[in-house]
Amino acid sequence: MTKSNAKAYWKENIRYVLILLLVWFLVSYGAGIIFKDVLNNIKLGGFKLGFWFAQQGSMYVFVILIFVYVRLMNKLDKKYGYDE
Repeated sequence: MTKSNAKAYWKENIRYVLILLLVWFLVSYGAGIIFKDVLNNIKLGGFKLGFWFAQQGSMYVFVILIFVYVRLMNKLDKKYGYDE
């Protein structure tokens, strides 16, 4: 691999990580804390939605984001020839 390919690979990887961390931040901090009062008007399984996001929703989203990251990295590895 060339040095420019490695730099491009790393740059794209960091971009994916930052986007996924932003999504997780918006779900965990935004939905669980900032927009809690608005979301509490909606009920999910008998619980207020703001409470649900603060307690469980952010964890579920984090696990989903792990799978999304794995999928993105597999595609990125193939794109730059790092797949096995």
